[in-house]
Amino acid sequence: MNDHRNEHQDGAAELLAAYDAQLRGVDPDPPAGIEHQQDGPVTRVVGQFRGFVAAPADLGVDGADLDALIARQRDFFAARGEAVEWKTRGHDRPAGLPGRLAAAGFVPEDPETVLIGRVEELAGEPVLPEGVVLRETSDPEDLRRIAALESEIWGFDMSWLGEELIARTAASSAAFQVLVAEADGRPVSAAWLALRPGSEFGGLWGGSTLEAWRGRGIYRALVAARATRARSLGYRYLQVDASDDSLPILRRLGMVPVTSTTPYVWTPPAA
Repeated sequence: MNDHRNEHQDGAAELLAAYDAQLRGVDPDPPAGIEHQQDGPVTRVVGQFRGFVAAPADLGVDGADLDALIARQRDFFAARGEAVEWKTRGHDRPAGLPGRLAAAGFVPEDPETVLIGRVEELAGEPVLPEGVVLRETSDPEDLRRIAALESEIWGFDMSWLGEELIARTAASSAAFQVLVAEADGRPVSAAWLALRPGSEFGGLWGGSTLEAWRGRGIYRALVAARATRARSLGYRYLQVDASDDSLPILRRLGMVPVTSTTPYVWTPPAA
């Protein structure tokens, strides 16, 4: 039993090391209108629905220097009148980063679990419930319908997502695949695969399903379909930031938890 546990721990450590080495930077081929700006160890992503800060696992700065780095990111987006997300992971260094972000006015959103799976173990023919059809789309009207679906599921306006999906598919249809599951011509679930060029990883995003259609295997089918696409293009791993709802499904599929992630978001004060 101890040997088995140690093998599992070694596997998770190996996967986390690959994640840190290959996924902690920014997409080398961003959509039109997206700009990357380096500031010391971090990279600002400008031009999305809100700003984003990408950081390595070890920032290499602490104390007053870290406070100044955080303040520069906040103040840059404040001058633009935009919110900004600094994405943290549970193993990031220095360990005091979350507290310093909070002191600078960043607010934590719900934590999620980072899981990684091997494409070979996840790929397969999607098994869908009767009456549900799965198809790939890059049609702008479909992508706006998916944004409306996400807004309905989560209970707040996500119309910005439609334009982001349109830009991503236009930038690279090979590296970005959107799938929609429909019943009677109506979207009931959607998900997308974002492959990272130059890495071994693809990212699983979306995967949201209308409540009435949950528990019928649609989420698992979307994972299998995206893994099959990633395998056909020579990718080795799939990574997902999982909510508590999807975590048990992904673990049953063989994906391995490697760390946690918590977005810290600064929002401009209301006028």
